[in-house]
Amino acid sequence: MQNNSSHYSSKVPEITIGFWVLKIIATTLGEVGGNALSQTMELGYLMSSIILGIPLIIAVASQIRTKKYHAYLYWGTITLTTLTGTTLADFFDRSLGIGYFGGSLSLLALVMITLAAWQKILGSIDISTVNSTKAEAFYWTAIMFSQTLGTALGDWMADDTGLGYNGSALLIAGLLCVIVGLYYFARFSRVKLFWAAFILTRPLGATLANSLDKPISQGGLQINDITISIALIVLMLLAMWAIPQRKIC
Repeated sequence: MQNNSSHYSSKVPEITIGFWVLKIIATTLGEVGGNALSQTMELGYLMSSIILGIPLIIAVASQIRTKKYHAYLYWGTITLTTLTGTTLADFFDRSLGIGYFGGSLSLLALVMITLAAWQKILGSIDISTVNSTKAEAFYWTAIMFSQTLGTALGDWMADDTGLGYNGSALLIAGLLCVIVGLYYFARFSRVKLFWAAFILTRPLGATLANSLDKPISQGGLQINDITISIALIVLMLLAMWAIPQRKIC
């Protein structure tokens, strides 16, 4: 069956400062929440991925089936992608021994392949065109790969390059500032800048989370993952209540 985009309403929120605030909170929550299941509760990376993957599949299916934008469904799905991405990345990087660098390269390739296929088949990767079932399938696939990439990339930067969690967070924040500068002061593709920022906010959240939950000897504050997760859930709900939630036009 052919999907007629005129029968679909965009279910993606408009891109405002509030969007990026919620994205960073969600990615930080994903890192500590994933660690809470796999490490603090000692469920392991694979079992945690399975536990999180089931509600993720249900959430993505619900997001695709719904006819209009629902803020709590959308951000709940985003949070589940980053939770599952955390445990999946750790499973492949650590349990299967691929390593942070190998995992990062593999996942970056998957993100690029998804975006290239999306561009080739539908003609645009602009999120304002996410108004059909096929576009949403590409959209959530790209998000899932980018969220998984973020954990591997954040761990690689912090552990293998010697930057540490705080140094990595500062470097990523600097790169995001460059993207903001390009957005406002250069003639650069807004679509490419969006995806660059979307990908980079994930390792930013990962390194910020690790700065909170890792041992003091490793540069963290050694705060319990479950405690941080609860605090971030409350913060995210408050942010969603305070930040206007409108679909993209």
